[in-house]
Amino acid sequence: MSETQSMVSKILQDVPLPRMVKIRQRFLRDRVEDIPATVRAELSRPCIREKIHPGMYVALTCGSRGVANIPLILREIATFLKEAGAHPFIVPAMGSHGGATADGQCKVLQSYGVTEQFCGCPIRATMEVRQIATTKDGEPVVIDRFAAEADGIIPVNRIKPHTDFQYIYESGLMKMMTIGLGKQKGAENCHRLGPDHLARRIETFANYILDNAQILFGVGTVENAYDETCLLRALTPDEIRTQEPEILKYAYRSMAQILFKDIDVLVVDRIGKEISGSGADPNITGSFATNCVKEGIVKARKRVYLDLTDITDGNACGVGLCDVITERLYRKIDFDKTYPNSITSTILNASKIPIFMKNQCEALKLGIYASNCPDQKKVKLVRIATTMELSEILISEALLGEARANPQIEILSEATEMMFDSKGDLF
Repeated sequence: MSETQSMVSKILQDVPLPRMVKIRQRFLRDRVEDIPATVRAELSRPCIREKIHPGMYVALTCGSRGVANIPLILREIATFLKEAGAHPFIVPAMGSHGGATADGQCKVLQSYGVTEQFCGCPIRATMEVRQIATTKDGEPVVIDRFAAEADGIIPVNRIKPHTDFQYIYESGLMKMMTIGLGKQKGAENCHRLGPDHLARRIETFANYILDNAQILFGVGTVENAYDETCLLRALTPDEIRTQEPEILKYAYRSMAQILFKDIDVLVVDRIGKEISGSGADPNITGSFATNCVKEGIVKARKRVYLDLTDITDGNACGVGLCDVITERLYRKIDFDKTYPNSITSTILNASKIPIFMKNQCEALKLGIYASNCPDQKKVKLVRIATTMELSEILISEALLGEARANPQIEILSEATEMMFDSKGDLF
């Protein structure tokens, strides 16, 4: 390894690294100012409130993404239910995430601050499912055992663009009921025919769940470009079907993006499952695990990922969607947590291991070298912390002209050299 690495270092030693400029990107910033009051107002709507009766045991879902304000939202729903005489509890609803184990899924919830103490209700975790229906094609429709045994179920989830497809329903309440609440078995059923069929299968299975499970109502949220809750809505089962597509359109308008569409190298400091199912959101990076094609996303010739988040706890699903990583990132990968996601979804390329370099400096140099930029001194490089943090980012000097011409961009600093430590790392 040492001889090979020294040869790699020799190949890359003359690759120039650009000076970088900090900029601020400005986006739409609608937001919900008072989460508890908004939850209470939504649950007080007559068509919602009438579904809650004293003595009911009600399952609230919580997924594996870092949804803004999710502990607070769940706590306020649980409080409202208890005041109405019901007995709420939380079930992890995240398909095969958390290593496809009940304990692993509880740890995911804890990492987001979703605990029994904070939310004021029990957490009941199992990977067991119950079949509640059979599709017209003879396929089983399953959901979490505890949810199936409850008197009512309230799916709670963020509504946002999916990372693998574009459809009227993407990530949201329909997907939460099908793949999240379906646990590993339900996720496996939905993914069984591959990504080309995934969107319509989510719709099909979700409609069977709405018709055959005790879905009282759903609570959907949308986040703005600053990861703040900008919409919170309680929806009856019929409203989930009819209004989620419209809420999704609003989510598309509200999401952050990189305001440079054609670049040579995109550098992402950290990836993780709490950020995106693909570690880094493909709607931001432009790198999808399937043949899905979306308009208006960045086109980067090479992508470099530098590290994993702490919260992802070794789950590196999505690492295969970049070109270069660091040895540090590679050493942190827990394959027992990473592989179940890709195997269940049958999208195996998401967990393939890219070329990994000994440090962040050489990872950046390889990205530039392999980008085929005609003049490496004028490389168009964008560096972001994560795909959830796009307000303040770094760009190379070659993008300054484009930045100055864009009214949504504010230039915050002079161009400075990248500063690496003695190990060749930025951080």
